[in-house]
Amino acid sequence: MAKEFMVETSARHVHVTQETLEILFGKGAELTVKKMLSQPGQFASEQRVEIVGPKKSLANVSILGPVRPENQVELSATDARSIGIAAPIRESGDVAGSGACKIVGPCGEVEISEGVIIAKRHIHFNPEEAKEFGVKDKDVVWVRIDTPERSAILGDVVCRVSEKYALAMHIDTDEANAIGAVPGLMGHIVEI
Repeated sequence: MAKEFMVETSARHVHVTQETLEILFGKGAELTVKKMLSQPGQFASEQRVEIVGPKKSLANVSILGPVRPENQVELSATDARSIGIAAPIRESGDVAGSGACKIVGPCGEVEISEGVIIAKRHIHFNPEEAKEFGVKDKDVVWVRIDTPERSAILGDVVCRVSEKYALAMHIDTDEANAIGAVPGLMGHIVEI
C-alpha cells in the first residue's frame, strides 16, 4: 500500500510583518488565534483584510499567523485575475518581482510593490517523514489524488522539508475545485 498524506485546500490568505499589522490594526496590535492549522504553530487569525488590485478587491481575507519577516499575499489564479494582478506561481517566501497590491485594514492600508503569489503546490515533511517517503527538500514529485468523481495526478509538487513541518500537501482553491476535493482527502506520491 502506498504511503499516504492529507491533502488540504489552502484558501486565499495573507502573511504580514508586525509593522504592517500595526498599520492595518493599530499600534500594539497582535494576531488573535481563530483556528490552529495543520502546520505546527501556524494559525488562521480573527483579523481580516481587503486585498485591492487594479480592477477590484477581495474582502474578508484571512491573515495567517504568526507574523512574518515579509508581507505575502497568496491567491488562486482565479482570484488574481479577477482583481487584475499578474501573480506568478511561486514557492512561499519567493516574492522578488511578484505581484503588487494594496492591503486594507480597519486602521490603515499598506501598498506592497511585490509579494502577491499563486502558491506552488507542495508537500510539507519533517526530516523523518521525508526519509520514510524517500524525498529531500526541493524534490519535485507527482501525486495521485483519488476523489469520488475527479481523481487526478498532479505534477510539479515541491517537497518542503523542515523540522518545523508536519506531513500534509497543500493545493489552492482552483486546484481543489478542479479535482472535486472533499474533506479527508488523501494523496500519495507516484512514479512517472
